[in-house]
Amino acid sequence: MQHPLPTPSPCSNSSSSSFPTPPASLAYPSAKPDSFILSPLLTLPPAFGSAYVGETFSCTLCANNETLPGSSLAKVITNVRIEAEMKIPSSGVPISLMLGPNPPEIEKGEAKKGDVKDGERDQNGVDLETGQSLQKVVNFDLKEEGSHVLAVTVTYSETTPTSGRIRNFRKLYQFVCKGCMVVRTKTGPLLSGEKEGRKWALEAQLENCGEEIITLDTALLETTDRFRSQGLNWEVVGEGEDMERPVLMPGDVQQVCFLVEEVLGTRGEPVEPVDGRFIFGILSLGWKGTMGNRGFLSTGTLGARLK
Repeated sequence: MQHPLPTPSPCSNSSSSSFPTPPASLAYPSAKPDSFILSPLLTLPPAFGSAYVGETFSCTLCANNETLPGSSLAKVITNVRIEAEMKIPSSGVPISLMLGPNPPEIEKGEAKKGDVKDGERDQNGVDLETGQSLQKVVNFDLKEEGSHVLAVTVTYSETTPTSGRIRNFRKLYQFVCKGCMVVRTKTGPLLSGEKEGRKWALEAQLENCGEEIITLDTALLETTDRFRSQGLNWEVVGEGEDMERPVLMPGDVQQVCFLVEEVLGTRGEPVEPVDGRFIFGILSLGWKGTMGNRGFLSTGTLGARLK
């Protein structure tokens, strides 16, 4: 049987009561609560989260010279290099990644401990004193789902008063890339005038299949030379109205529509179908995540069959 706890009540210093004082019994014992309602939302995520197709994977690689100062055996660390490769699901050969930026430029009189000086870099690497670090940034566009492996190799020369040797170590970081957007399309013919080109309505359903809230930025149908398109979506607003971009919760679906028109030739000749199909172009989508991370996705060629 469960019994409720007794109501806390203030007690004097001379009292031997074991009941806690009211402030100590509260979940937030502060006597001055913060009335700023947004404070719980203005924090960084506790975990890396998920990576999605269409986004750019970015991270900072840092090699630190952690030699203890004043050690009995003095070591000099030179020619420090960082290399990175990405292993993707569709290829057995890792992709070499370009790293940036270059070591920082230090102006005269502004050099600080931990910074790399201009004279300490060459084509082979960077010389690091105790406490200094070399940082590089990796950017990789995620284009397919599945397990990705980032392989980082650090190579450096270790020199002592009696000897010197080249050392290297390698670390692997694995993450899974998921799909963020599912696109379903269909086309239907529309009526057109006698001297006008044919018209179609292209509809697309955009489903947020990820785990994060996203805001759609752009939905653009990039047409071929003999077609033109007009979006009939959130960018169409009346005079004095503000454009509101759609926000998709996980599992939400947004419907978009485009008017596709045939561009007749100089002599009024229509577009010839290819294998019984008209090729309109590709649909390009852009969105933004809750932390400002941007994603882009392009579909395959879209069109309509000749009936």
